[in-house]
Amino acid sequence: MRIPISWLREFVDVPDDVTPEDVLAALVSVGFEEEAVHRFDLTGPIVVGEVLEFVPEPQSNGKTINWCQVRVAPDGGLAADGGAAVRGIVCGAHNFVTGDKVVVSLPGAVLPGPFPIAARKTYGHVSDGMIASARELGLGEEHDGILRLASLGLDPEVGTDATVLLGLDDWAVEINVTPDRGYALSMRGVAREYAHATGAAFRDPADAVTPVEASGFDVQIDDRRPVRGRIGASVFITRVVRGIDPGLPSPAWLVGRLKLAGIRPISLIVDITNYVMIELGQPIHGYDLDSLSGGIRVRRAEPGEKLETLDGTIRSLDREDLLITDDSGPIGLAGVMGGAATEIGPTTSTVLVEAANFDPVSIARSARRHKLPSEASRRFERGVDPEVAAAAAARVVELLEQLAGGTADSLGSRFASVEPPEPILLPDGYVNAIVGADYSDAEILRTLADIGGVIEPANNALSVVPPSWRPDLTDKATLVEEVARIVGYDRIPAVLPTAPTGRGLTRPQRLRRSVSQLLAATGHTEILSYPFVSATANAAFGGPADAAVPAIRLVNPLDAESPFLRTSLIPGLVEIARRNLSRGLTDLALFEVGSVFRPEAGVSYGSGSLPSGTERPTTSELGQLLGSIPPQPLYVSAIYTGAAVGRQPGRAISPHGVADAIDAARQVAHAVHLDLTVRQGSHHSFHPGRTAELFVGDIAVGFAGELLPALAEELDLPRVTAVLELDLGHLIELASPDVEPTPISSYPAATQDLSLVVGAVTPAREVLDAVIEGAGELLEHASLVDDYRGAGLPDGSKSLTFALRFRAPDRTLTAAEATEAKLGGAGLAAARFGAAVRE
Repeated sequence: MRIPISWLREFVDVPDDVTPEDVLAALVSVGFEEEAVHRFDLTGPIVVGEVLEFVPEPQSNGKTINWCQVRVAPDGGLAADGGAAVRGIVCGAHNFVTGDKVVVSLPGAVLPGPFPIAARKTYGHVSDGMIASARELGLGEEHDGILRLASLGLDPEVGTDATVLLGLDDWAVEINVTPDRGYALSMRGVAREYAHATGAAFRDPADAVTPVEASGFDVQIDDRRPVRGRIGASVFITRVVRGIDPGLPSPAWLVGRLKLAGIRPISLIVDITNYVMIELGQPIHGYDLDSLSGGIRVRRAEPGEKLETLDGTIRSLDREDLLITDDSGPIGLAGVMGGAATEIGPTTSTVLVEAANFDPVSIARSARRHKLPSEASRRFERGVDPEVAAAAAARVVELLEQLAGGTADSLGSRFASVEPPEPILLPDGYVNAIVGADYSDAEILRTLADIGGVIEPANNALSVVPPSWRPDLTDKATLVEEVARIVGYDRIPAVLPTAPTGRGLTRPQRLRRSVSQLLAATGHTEILSYPFVSATANAAFGGPADAAVPAIRLVNPLDAESPFLRTSLIPGLVEIARRNLSRGLTDLALFEVGSVFRPEAGVSYGSGSLPSGTERPTTSELGQLLGSIPPQPLYVSAIYTGAAVGRQPGRAISPHGVADAIDAARQVAHAVHLDLTVRQGSHHSFHPGRTAELFVGDIAVGFAGELLPALAEELDLPRVTAVLELDLGHLIELASPDVEPTPISSYPAATQDLSLVVGAVTPAREVLDAVIEGAGELLEHASLVDDYRGAGLPDGSKSLTFALRFRAPDRTLTAAEATEAKLGGAGLAAARFGAAVRE
């Protein structure tokens, strides 16, 4: 929200010497965030001049210029730049006559652009300045001729500072307004907040106009499909103004204020409606009454209806959209944007003024559905004061009479069905107990009265009725926040709480952190993705047995194309991998640890009601809340593309593949002290021969594999893309309660190899498991390093060579101890598979 300082001064006492920093500091003290300071991008000398005479001079290029003599200072005086009072100026415009008062930029001035002005020779003359147009001054888009001050109703003295005359010396501060404080999207709201911060006197602009009852115009509120049980329009006021002169321009002061407020000037009628919206916070819409067919009906859209909005777009309407219609059909998307059929145009002389209050949820949904944010919808979706509509309509009528030559008509209408705010009980002592500060009763009463509350004593409490412009004040906690905010956050004592002893990370938290650190240490990059995905992504990446896992659909998704909560982490990894690949980063090993949402079939979620927020929820309420959300197990997933080891001198590229995914899965299991079993698996999105199911004992805990090449290409990924997904929460549950990450031993390791001859069909994994089991606790690591089948071996056999690493936690092992452990492993393999040690 941008706040022009001259506008602010109309409603609150602001010191003459105030700076932008002073105003921002005051507003920050009551909870706003400062954004920027805005000024007109020009500097003087820019003065009022009078055209004494001019001589048209045709040029060889077909253009005719005027050689003008312009007085820029009173007789006998010097101009603002110290030069002569009469200047010769070349001007290409032709919309002026002798005696006109104009705006002259003297040498040394800088106009928006920046465009510095200097005396220069052109068309055979030395032009000692420039006669400016409205666009050159930053006052609008009009550039067909120079700015004639008489067209603005001004007749100032020659030599007057034009920047002051036209309000070009004004400035504005910009603040960020949070969604719960929609009242501050107006000069009325900001002036009230400035008064809270400084103690200055506040003058409510809504009290400066007197609403007039008008009748006779047919308006029907017909909302048969209210949203959340709330009618779409609770207030709808119309007024009619006739005899408007459509050729009149917007005055400079109004254009200047709108531009500083961030609003583009369009035409006098539209500028007035926008001006009142900024002033009072009430969006206003104007209709060309002569283009209306009959009266107005407010209703929901019917199937198949369309509307051409003011931006020229034809929009297909949704049954939930709230519409303004006449006998011809839809003429506006209520609270968002008007329709082209009844647009205010260059010939409009009779205007129907609408000031309404629409349901915030309906407006917010329509604006997002049609991707059509507007200044009106921005205010309606945050909540507009329902009591200010009549004053806003009267203010528009007043300005149309003053500035556009219009005459107020008795034709109009008034509909209002507003529920008064419910009183809130604020118990004695509650404010101090919650904030921890020592506020006096007088401070609390004064603050609640200043924000507009109606206060009455109750039994050991105060009964506070919030003002109509504060829909965010709903319970006693919000009143406490207002007291803390208005009195000052500096009154709240800073107390550092003492951490209880004997606490720290829980066991699951420590194991989860170990997994993340291990993957990061082995060359993976951790990422964080959004939990919102499409139905296609959820269906593609469920687990091997989870193709039919249902997904939770959001009622109001951020992105309509991704309305579901993820049942797998892989869709997010795929999206981030695609983004990196598009930027030339092809060798990727990415992982994520996060929650997924796995609803149980047949169970309805989201039906729990939220507690009020002012009291601690009971055990029963917490149970109901937890039962209203789906299970959210903790998963770890990874994706691999490109090369694991890039091309190097003397070494070829080593590409990523399913082996990397399986190895990472084993490392994760090892981090929580579990043994992982790998079995051949299947998945509709994975290569049939390169998919593994991962087990702990007989419990499935995840899968790893390579994407189908066709699917990988469809997703803009390399043909060989490997992925991994593990139920990390389940792995942590399966780990023994007394298992903690093993510290690294400081004693040296003893390494030996073991070659065993077994049948050719004997699985190498099972032989390795037997060796590990038989070798005992001294065996730290074992891996298969060779599978030999050939000369020197009996027919139908193979030789498996294992690399063994032994280590003791409390001593240096001897060779005899390592050998004994090795032979123990060989002995168990011999007992199970008839393995013979190969010498």
